Amino acid sequence: MKIALVHDYLTQRGGAERVFELLCKRYPEADVFTSLYDPQKTIDLGERIVNTTFLQKIPGAAKYFRMMAPFYFPAFRALDLQDYDLIISSSTSFAKAVRKRSDARHVCFCHNVTRFLWDTETYLREYGDYRYFAPLIEQIFQLMRNVDLKYAQEPDLYIANSSVVAKRIQQIYGKPAIVVNYPIDTSNFVYSDTKEDYFLASARMISYKRLDIIVEAFNWLGWRLLISGDGPEQARLKAKALDNIEFLGHVSDRQRKDLFSQAKSVIVAALEDYGLVPVEANASGTPVIAYGAGGVLDTQIHGITGVFFKRQTPDSLQAALLESGRITWNYENIRNHAVNNFSEPVFFQKVEQLIDQTCITH
Repeated sequence: MKIALVHDYLTQRGGAERVFELLCKRYPEADVFTSLYDPQKTIDLGERIVNTTFLQKIPGAAKYFRMMAPFYFPAFRALDLQDYDLIISSSTSFAKAVRKRSDARHVCFCHNVTRFLWDTETYLREYGDYRYFAPLIEQIFQLMRNVDLKYAQEPDLYIANSSVVAKRIQQIYGKPAIVVNYPIDTSNFVYSDTKEDYFLASARMISYKRLDIIVEAFNWLGWRLLISGDGPEQARLKAKALDNIEFLGHVSDRQRKDLFSQAKSVIVAALEDYGLVPVEANASGTPVIAYGAGGVLDTQIHGITGVFFKRQTPDSLQAALLESGRITWNYENIRNHAVNNFSEPVFFQKVEQLIDQTCITH
C-alpha cells in the first residue's frame, strides 16, 4: 500500500508538528508532502524528501507563512496524490483539502478546526498586528469559511486529539471524529517519588496560557514557584512576581526532565484543546493542578493524577493548591496512568486498528 503523509506547513515546531514527526517515524516508506518547508525551524526529518507546493517558490513565504492563508487551499488541491492508496493528513487548517483517488482512503488527524476562521476574534487578539486589517480580513475569511467547510468533507475518517476537538469537528464540519489522545515518548521523562519544595509552570509566555493567574496565586501563598519558558508576556509577569517566584527562561531537555520529576506539582492554567504538559508531568510521577476544562478532562483523574480548579482566577487556583496539599499522592500510580494510556505503543495500536477498519470497510 502506497502512503502519503501530508501536513499543513513545516515552518515551526509545535504539538501538531511533533505528532507529524511520530507519523513520519512510524511510516518510514511513506512520501511526505506539505505546503511550505523550513528545515531550520521545524522537526528533524533527516534525509527524508519533503515535497512542497508552489508556495515554496514565493520569496519569504516560509517566514511569513500566516500571510499566505488565502492561497493554501489552492496549493493543496494542486498536489497530485493520485498514486496513493492511503493519505494520512495532519491538519489544523488546510491539509485536509488534498484530492485523493476515488478508491483511496484519507485519514485526517485533526488537531483543531481552522481556528482563525471559526474563532477569528480570539485569533486577532493573539496576533494584534492583524487587528488593523479586521474589516478586510473578515470579508476574506467569510469566503474561506465556505471553502473550508466544503473541503472538510474530503477525509473518510477524522481522528481528534481530545473530546473537545471531536465535538468541534462535529459542530462545525458536521463530521464524526474518533478521539485518540496524542502520545508522549515516555522514555523522555524520568520518574521520581522524591519531590522537592517547589511548584512548576512550564509554558510559552503568551496571554492565553494565563500565567498571570499562577503568579498572582503564588504571590498570595508565598510558596516557591519556578516558571520555565519565554515569550512576549515575560517582562509583564516578572514585574508582577514577588521573590518566591523564579523565571528560568528556556531550559534544556535534561533540565526540563529533572524539573518535571522533582516538582511537587505542575500547574496548568490555560484552556487547552488537548495539552501535552499534564501528560508529561504524570509520566514523571508528578501530579497536575489544572483548570478543569478542555483536554485535561481526557487525561487527568481528579484526586488521583491531579486536582482541577473551576474558574480561571487566582482564588480558585489557591483553593486547588490547598486541596492538593491534603492529598497523599501515589506517584507510581500517576506514572503508570501516563504510560498505560498515553505512550506511543498504545497510541499506534489504536490508530492502526482505525486505519485498518477504514481501509477494509471501503
